[in-house]
Amino acid sequence: MNFLLTTPEWAVVGIGLAAILLDLWTAPPYKHMLNYALVALLGLVTVAVFAIPATGPQFAFGRMYVEDALALFFKKIFLLSALAVLVMALQDKRATARASVEYSALVLFALAGMMWAASSNDFTMLFVSVELITVTFYVLVSFQRERLDSLEAGVKYLILGALASAFMVFGIALIFGASGSLSFEQTAAYSHAPTQNPLFQLGLALLMIGLAFKLAAVPFQFWAPDVYQGAPTPTTAFLAVGSKAAGVVLLLRVLFQAAPGVLLHWQPLIIVASGATILYGNLCAIPQRNLKRLLGYSSIANAGYLLLGVAAMSVAGTSAVLYYLAGYLFTLMAAFTVICVVMSQIDTADIGSFSGLHRRSPLLAAALALAMISLAGIPPLAGFFGKFLILKAVVAEALINPLWMGLLITALVGILISIYYYMRVVKAMYWNVPREEAHPISVSPAVRYALYASIAGMFYVGLMPDRILEWTRQAALVLQIAP
Repeated sequence: MNFLLTTPEWAVVGIGLAAILLDLWTAPPYKHMLNYALVALLGLVTVAVFAIPATGPQFAFGRMYVEDALALFFKKIFLLSALAVLVMALQDKRATARASVEYSALVLFALAGMMWAASSNDFTMLFVSVELITVTFYVLVSFQRERLDSLEAGVKYLILGALASAFMVFGIALIFGASGSLSFEQTAAYSHAPTQNPLFQLGLALLMIGLAFKLAAVPFQFWAPDVYQGAPTPTTAFLAVGSKAAGVVLLLRVLFQAAPGVLLHWQPLIIVASGATILYGNLCAIPQRNLKRLLGYSSIANAGYLLLGVAAMSVAGTSAVLYYLAGYLFTLMAAFTVICVVMSQIDTADIGSFSGLHRRSPLLAAALALAMISLAGIPPLAGFFGKFLILKAVVAEALINPLWMGLLITALVGILISIYYYMRVVKAMYWNVPREEAHPISVSPAVRYALYASIAGMFYVGLMPDRILEWTRQAALVLQIAP
């Protein structure tokens, strides 16, 4: 067993455990230094993972764990998002005032679960990694125990998350009962068998329900707006990027590696779910006045676009999904970092409270405006090229299949609707008159550099896509999809 392959995961877990222990022996005036140390150590792990070459698949733990180009790509996404979340936690004093190191350690444990999920090659590893992520988020969502909306969000996430986990574990039990194995490689061979047991497909369907919960895809999306609004802003950011990306990588692993034999039969279902998710998210976002809640519905719509690329069942479609996630990372981290800073000053995420933000902090206003423009899919930012690649992957199918044509039209309509509600935020920042006298908002150096990095990332992904496209294509080829 090649345990060295799992060094990044163990490093993240070790940093989290060490932080909790050191927190016990550190005097309160110096505890903030531990958080900066965590950011620095996680930065070193991130650099090390970026330095790992994307070679052929390597296995550990009896082939339950695999390291390949797909796993490395998602681990980079997870590590960068966790770094941004830890920087946000430094700014969000309300979320972490009482137990800042504890909060950061929980983020690291959730990160470790996401990294294990990216390398899952067995249903046992899949379930354990999902549970590590989910249980940690139960605490992170309700971390502000003195706030009623945070507790309400935590209870909703706990109940629905436990229900999704029940579906997953029952589905895995049926898959094992039908195929006699939990290994992705062996269940893949069984999925092609002509005498396939119907219980196998039922088990996969139940498993898909649990993953749809992670993605916030219709009809399992109801938790997202309430949880996004009530959770601490750094937690919301990690849910929107990290948890969603974990759901995507597990969906790809299951559909293309664990059960490729049933994928073609499920394509129409994925198409319908994608269209419904796009429409629901965009239409429900229109009347929202709370920016975090608006981004919750936006997250649902973006899950629909991700499913659109998955349904294409091609290297181009899967590569587009991964590229979309790369742009989504920088875009959402910029947006939530701004929300975190503003809420630390005025304690509300109502869009009206962002009126005249460009007068209070030109940097915050510019970062949030660019994030909204990118989410709307306007060039030259990352969101435009991501949506373009996904739509390009399905245009050929739309020319010969009416169902695809309907989905393509739905996706375009969704983009047009989203431009309205995203631009409403930009209008508030630059054209609306603030209700009260505007006071300058101070931005810490760490947050300032994080915003600079996010803005640079949005432009880099949108204007210079070649390097990232090469990474995404290598990762997509791991799934052995027909071109």
